[in-house]
Amino acid sequence: MTDPNAIQPSELDQLPDRDPEETAEWQASLDAVAKAAGPHRAAYLMRRTLERAEGNGIALPKLLETDYVNTIPTSAEPGLPGDPQMEARITAWNRWNAAAMVTRGSKYGVGGHIATFASAAWLYETGFNHFFKGKEADGSGDQLYIQGHASPGIYARAFLDGRLNEQQLDHFRRESGGDGLPSYPHPRRLPWLWEFPTVSMGLGPLSAIYQARFNRYLTNRDIKDVSASHVWAFLGDGEMDEPESTAALALASREGLDNLTFVINCNLQRLDGPVRANFKIVQELEAQFRGAGWNVVKSLWGNAWDELFQLDTTGALVRRLREVPDAQVQTYQTRDAAYIRQDFFGKDPALVEMAKLLTDDKILECFHLSRGGHEARKVYAAYKAAVEFKGAPTVILAQTVKGHTLGEGFASKNANHQMKKLSVDEFKTMRDLLELPIKDSDFVDGVVPYGHPGADSPEVRYLQERRAALGGPAPARRTHPLAPLPAPAEKAFTSFDKGSGTQNVATTMAFVRLVKDLVRDKETGKRWVPIVPDEARTFGMESLFPSLGIYSPKGQTYEPVDRDQLMYYKEAKNGQILNEGITEAGSMADFIAASTAYSTHGETMIPFYIFYSMFGWQRTADQMWQLGDQLGRGFLVGATAGRTTLTGEGLQHADGHSPVIAATNPAALSYDPAFAYEVATIVKDGLRRMYGEAAPGEDQNVFYYLTVYNEPIPQPAKPSAPGIDEGIVKGLYRFNTAESAGISVAAANAPRIQLLGSGTAIHWVLEAQRLLAEEWGVAADVWSATSWTELRRDALDADAALLRGEERVPYVRQALNGAEGPVLAVSDYMRQVPDQIAQWVEQDWSSLGADGFGLSDTREGARRHFGVDAESVVVAALAQLARRGEVKATAVKEARERYGL
Repeated sequence: MTDPNAIQPSELDQLPDRDPEETAEWQASLDAVAKAAGPHRAAYLMRRTLERAEGNGIALPKLLETDYVNTIPTSAEPGLPGDPQMEARITAWNRWNAAAMVTRGSKYGVGGHIATFASAAWLYETGFNHFFKGKEADGSGDQLYIQGHASPGIYARAFLDGRLNEQQLDHFRRESGGDGLPSYPHPRRLPWLWEFPTVSMGLGPLSAIYQARFNRYLTNRDIKDVSASHVWAFLGDGEMDEPESTAALALASREGLDNLTFVINCNLQRLDGPVRANFKIVQELEAQFRGAGWNVVKSLWGNAWDELFQLDTTGALVRRLREVPDAQVQTYQTRDAAYIRQDFFGKDPALVEMAKLLTDDKILECFHLSRGGHEARKVYAAYKAAVEFKGAPTVILAQTVKGHTLGEGFASKNANHQMKKLSVDEFKTMRDLLELPIKDSDFVDGVVPYGHPGADSPEVRYLQERRAALGGPAPARRTHPLAPLPAPAEKAFTSFDKGSGTQNVATTMAFVRLVKDLVRDKETGKRWVPIVPDEARTFGMESLFPSLGIYSPKGQTYEPVDRDQLMYYKEAKNGQILNEGITEAGSMADFIAASTAYSTHGETMIPFYIFYSMFGWQRTADQMWQLGDQLGRGFLVGATAGRTTLTGEGLQHADGHSPVIAATNPAALSYDPAFAYEVATIVKDGLRRMYGEAAPGEDQNVFYYLTVYNEPIPQPAKPSAPGIDEGIVKGLYRFNTAESAGISVAAANAPRIQLLGSGTAIHWVLEAQRLLAEEWGVAADVWSATSWTELRRDALDADAALLRGEERVPYVRQALNGAEGPVLAVSDYMRQVPDQIAQWVEQDWSSLGADGFGLSDTREGARRHFGVDAESVVVAALAQLARRGEVKATAVKEARERYGL
């Protein structure tokens, strides 16, 4: 059995000890201190020694946790500038109106959150008065990621500032009338105020990190100097459980993002109860962030605790604070002084003696009210330390009380996240606590009034003066009057019109070749932002490495192993490619920052993010909703698409459904191009719509999703028939007829069928067209369906127009008008994809698709398994014609037997 007191082996044992005697003396000194003054004194001395070593530049591992006290002692706090009393009155009005807004809305059953802002009010107010730079400041101002559940407090401040009125507050969470306010920060719903969506939880912190990183990217590439911009992300301690919240901490420290500050509101509660009931969330987060290389500032206790810490000559108080679990701290918040004396102070004789020196009022002040996140001076000290720290990002862990100032019915209660209103009596108690000049008579028919000191009041003037000094209102989103980007040279797009001849080219390679040409454009080339999650070589993009460079804030500090090769791995401080490693979530966060730079920084950027299609919409669809909410623009490219094209990889790599998920996002224009010239036409139109001259009625705030394939096939020439480009963009055009394809059919009045194919499926359809003609005497016309989703949306618009009394024929019906015979639609996705348009097709409809789980096999084997190969298409076409009596029923059986189906 191992002796627990024995000295355990250490990695230091592997190093030669040049002076064992000196080492023994140091160890003996530590033993002596521990014996004479106790282990806690010994630990204190060791920590101070480590601090001195770090200050002298001696490389030692950092401590991951410090005591459960403020990082900045009261004696080291800077003075609070401005007028603290005035800021306290402003904060009181904001607290009142935030609670009033949600309470007044509760009669409509729309919900809302009161307790979150109540705990975080000073975290925001201190920033708005002293730190957060507006859009008129240097660079682009600061970027604020507001905690979603705190939105009522932001609306309340905008009301005080004159940016919102009572009618708008009364329509909180009731937007359909036109004057409403969205529940959370939603730029698409309130685009002049909100800049960044932060709900769903976890997306805010991830996006904030990549926004700070993208700011550096813009500066290092000489697009725009935004080095003066600072990113602030306000988060909840419960929110940090989301994996996305901490997924990129190492990136932020690795790249030295000292332009980034996380402010975590540690009110110790999440939706159902304590965040860490039996542990301490602040200590856990401190260790996590310190371990990731962040600067950590803890602001836990208010000034009322100073007296207690001065009395703590033995360290007993600090030890007790460290050992009490969070759930018990919450209990102290709701219990009387006698309970706290017994349960907190009664555990240690030294604390029992300390408690004798404290009045009940002092104990209640400390344990009920005094938190570092509730005092402007404490918050100011933490923020100042954050913005002045260089070389790493900072996280501020600010302890607060959830439901602070809302009364005993709210503060620290487990259910306060679901509590949507205060009673009139609770409001009157709150009014008295906040010392607001609101009379009892102002409560008409039991309705709580909004409070406002007047547009010309000292409070409003002070608020507006502070914001003017910091560069204007915040939060705020700008729509800059940017000139449309000039269209790239036509040659880049028309180079695919002649086809590839006998050369096999996958549409993935066609897209990459197109981008290579576009990034060379003198006018717009530098604005392209290629984003890839460590799969550039898979997609044939390695040729872009030496020409564009991979972005790295450190440049290239090594000689690459492939330096003597033409396509060597080149990193550069001004590199254009964002190669993110294996992180689809990080790549999407990059894309969001780049796609909204036109608003955030007044700089139009053209991001394209290429990824395994299976791991895009399936894995990060929540971020794609965030992208749509944030009004992002750019190209998402799902490569190695389709359920049967990625041979051998198997179930989780076989994408048979990404277009279905993409179709659910109103901001996503989803395309499944079959040919290289279709890819070029779609990208050209996307550049026009998002960055150039959009047509009347077109929403520019969209993004494109293109599925491209890794199956190398000879690319055909673009048909010369009129309206091809329109059909490609709208979603459907006739690629050929049996006659134009040069396929002879014996009978002059042969049965005819319309074959619709998308993406790689069109190649099986073309083979089926040949088999139907040569072996079964059936004439087939082949259509390329570039976008089932856009066809459906157009048809839905036509239906809506009909309800308004307007006659409009859906495009799909126009395109197929007069086409003879039934329609058979085929794709490499589940049948639900083409079936989106079935109800608007006048001809008899049938479809084939790859429904079910994917599997490992050859392309041919997988297609036969799913029944979508050329022979299966032939049998399905014959069956459809047989039902109409246009071919003999025996032909279907004969075909099945001939093809072994």
